[in-house]
Amino acid sequence: MVRAMEALAAQGVTVLFKADAERMRDGARPWTFVASGDPFHEDLLVRTDAATVEACLEGCLPELRERGLAIPE
Repeated sequence: MVRAMEALAAQGVTVLFKADAERMRDGARPWTFVASGDPFHEDLLVRTDAATVEACLEGCLPELRERGLAIPE
């Protein structure tokens, strides 16, 4: 996960990865991954909310790769 975040930041992408304690207590999807900024347009971002860290990454990394970003496996 850290390698992926570092690779995105090196390409001008701001990355936020968070665990929400309230959603975790409620049994909801507590993990959130958000990527925005260059090379994206101002109003475009990639966001995934999931039950696990792995599911969060599986949901967003393919989309970022489709947009031409280089992310290590």
